[in-house]
Amino acid sequence: MRRIGVVVNPIAGMGGRVGLKGTDGKVDEARERGAEPRAPERARAALDALAETDASVELLAFAGPMGEDAARAAGFDPVVVGGPESEQSGTAETTAADTRAAVRAFVDAEVDLILFVGGDGTAVDVAETLGDLDSEIPILGVPAGVKIYSSVFAVRPREAGIVAASFDDVETGEVNDVDEDAYRAQEVSTELRAIAKTPVADERQASKQTGGGTVETLAEGVAEEVQPGVTYVLGPGGTVGAIKANLGFEGTPLGVDVWRDGEVVVRDGSASDIGSALGDRNVVVVSPIGGQGFVFGRGNQQISPDVIRRSGVEIVATRSKLDDLDVLRVDTGDPDLDAELRGWHRVRVGRYERRLVKIE
Repeated sequence: MRRIGVVVNPIAGMGGRVGLKGTDGKVDEARERGAEPRAPERARAALDALAETDASVELLAFAGPMGEDAARAAGFDPVVVGGPESEQSGTAETTAADTRAAVRAFVDAEVDLILFVGGDGTAVDVAETLGDLDSEIPILGVPAGVKIYSSVFAVRPREAGIVAASFDDVETGEVNDVDEDAYRAQEVSTELRAIAKTPVADERQASKQTGGGTVETLAEGVAEEVQPGVTYVLGPGGTVGAIKANLGFEGTPLGVDVWRDGEVVVRDGSASDIGSALGDRNVVVVSPIGGQGFVFGRGNQQISPDVIRRSGVEIVATRSKLDDLDVLRVDTGDPDLDAELRGWHRVRVGRYERRLVKIE
């Protein structure tokens, strides 16, 4: 029987839909903007998939929203090994210290795997605690954060549950993080914070890498084909940034801008801002993350499922970026939409050239 420790960061990813590019120190602001918890449903999706495997597993969990609730909702009867300080203090929020306490409890219980739900910050808390304890218990992340640069995460929640039940071997994975304040200021400085053992699986994502190659002709091609009356939702990143420059404005490098008929309608918008700006005809322009292949679900959660459903999608990427990718991936948070998006897509790689690439 495999013993799995489950810990959930309940506030992870709350800042994504509302354009905060992270939740560290921004929980109250995220709630003021109408953000809702994202991690619990991601945890439930992973644990539902784990239950469906019919594998022989015993779940250990931290109390309440930090794992127990999702485990029971998925039909498990978890062993509760502790709980957040908020249970004793009466405060509403869980903390990084609670995550670290859960990891220590799992180490004491000698679990075979720690399945955590959160983003890179949660991954750092888990991996650093294991390092402090000289423990090599493998970890696997259920992606729920805004920015996910580490290679210890499954590509989507369901895959995390399946891998947790079925993996046979482990390898070393990188745990990276960025300064969220700098990230909000459109600067990315990725730092290797820890290394950890993690399951060997095709369903794990790679560490964030940047794609190379020129984008000038690609950007010119998109700009030449813009149509009057069409609303363009322009995602983050350098490739789409070149398109924004060709359209005549300085875009938000790590945010989402909306452009129509020569004017910037929304700059660095939230999901709500973007949805309100849509018209009768809309096109979302995005570029996959180099090294990982995610088109939606990593760093661009502001482009919500509702926005995607109301729009056409144009994927753009340099040839060199695509050459480094086996497939493209999506993780919109809406499994039905993910299924609709899977399949072959024509990706613009030049002024006129396109390449057929599969989203899996």
